[in-house]
Amino acid sequence: MTDPTMNEPNLHRVYKSINHPLTIWGAERKLFFLAVIMGAATFNFFASLVSGLVMFTGLYAFARWATATDPQILRILLNSSKFRNHYDPARRDLFRLTREGTHD
Repeated sequence: MTDPTMNEPNLHRVYKSINHPLTIWGAERKLFFLAVIMGAATFNFFASLVSGLVMFTGLYAFARWATATDPQILRILLNSSKFRNHYDPARRDLFRLTREGTHD
């Protein structure tokens, strides 16, 4: 004899916060820390607060855009070089052009 509860689906509660990316000031945390580190490195290299702030602001704006577009874009870009293309519609066989006759 079979157990009647075997055919019932298992329901597991999943909270929305689990599926959200971890962000700092609206940017994915790894990209945010990259912007902070690059801003600090620029500040140290050029000894200019303005250059450090400009670098941080630019990278932070890019990080916000990338997070809003696709939170996994950094992982995708870094892993894209590991895999080869399966199909490239722009790839064509080489062909040779020849000129017939001359134009004076």
